[in-house]
Amino acid sequence: MDIQQAKRELIEAAVALRDAGLMFRGHHANLSARLSSDTMLMTRGGNVANLDDDSFAVIRTDGTVLEGEVMPTQAEIIQMHAAVYRTRDSVGGIIHTHAPHATVFAIAHEPIPVVYEPLMRFGVTEPTPVIAWAPRGSDASVQGIVNAAKSNPGVSAVLLANHGVLAFGKSPADTAQLLATLDEAAELILQARLIGGEKPLPAQAFQQIEERKIKFADVKA
Repeated sequence: MDIQQAKRELIEAAVALRDAGLMFRGHHANLSARLSSDTMLMTRGGNVANLDDDSFAVIRTDGTVLEGEVMPTQAEIIQMHAAVYRTRDSVGGIIHTHAPHATVFAIAHEPIPVVYEPLMRFGVTEPTPVIAWAPRGSDASVQGIVNAAKSNPGVSAVLLANHGVLAFGKSPADTAQLLATLDEAAELILQARLIGGEKPLPAQAFQQIEERKIKFADVKA
């Protein structure tokens, strides 16, 4: 992805998140897009409600800033993004927010179960896990994220204990949609628990969904 395309996609993703209330009240988030096998484009500061072309920095996935100036508070989380790109070649976009309903689960140290069918449309087949608390961007926190990404192929997001959520997908747009769906799932689960609790999907649900996606992808308009 070239830099201009990456900027457009990240700006569009940030607008979608802002308008959906997925940055919570402070509009705090950080977003990145993969540029190449070893470089990424990342937002420079914490408030991303109104990004423009000057709101980004080009960074190597070893953490070296190549272009642009990164705010100190943002510099500490570079490795949170870079490590995921190093771990999963398929990831093209990463977003960290304090999405309100998903963050409830992070604060409760409780994984988000896969009981909402739309999550499966994003390939999510395992509960979104909670990463044990450690200072933001610290080696311990980053290693927890890496371990979850490596050991859980059916996971495309993690909950950062007492903090927020980190989602990773094929592109910034795909990741924004995933994050919206995850927060929607969290909200619905919390509501379901008021009337008896969420119920599991059938064991064969994911296979059946994948089969139908393939079937209807082959249908010509």
